[in-house]
Amino acid sequence: MRERSRAEAMPSAECVRYRLTRLQRLLSALPAVIVTAFQALLWLSGGSSGPVLFTLAMWAVLLPVVLIFPRPFGVTLTPSAAVVRNLRRRTIPWSDVQAVRIEPLLGSRTVVIYEAGGRATRLRAPVTGFLNWDRGFEEKFHTIGRWWLDHRGPAWVPVPPPAMWWHGPLTSDGNPYAPPS
Repeated sequence: MRERSRAEAMPSAECVRYRLTRLQRLLSALPAVIVTAFQALLWLSGGSSGPVLFTLAMWAVLLPVVLIFPRPFGVTLTPSAAVVRNLRRRTIPWSDVQAVRIEPLLGSRTVVIYEAGGRATRLRAPVTGFLNWDRGFEEKFHTIGRWWLDHRGPAWVPVPPPAMWWHGPLTSDGNPYAPPS
């Protein structure tokens, strides 16, 4: 007998929220730290102080903004919709969702929600990959898919996607939302 996930054990009236993990948020600043350290090393070896001063000024301005106004990127699953927080907040009703898939992006794997109108929304969390590792990624993906299937309603019908000849041929059964064969 398998263990039930935390999200599976919750009553359906509650919400499930997925955000970047603390380690993922911390590691997202790693490239900026490396650039700052590299510029400081160049300055210490006799280079110009202009880039170092500019970088320190950026840190002085951006760090308080990031600490005071953190962006809660991710998704909140409610019984009626998926509330997506990327750069903007969007509410996607479950009845409009046609598919939930995992897709690669720059060495990471992300969850993508496909809507009836053909719009694809890539979630900022959950995500997994190099410097973004999330051990629970697969479980989170399956939880999002289960919420869609459980809450899309009895009147839900699959909508044929808009014809997109520039994306290549459709899959064998004519459904671009189906996994590749």
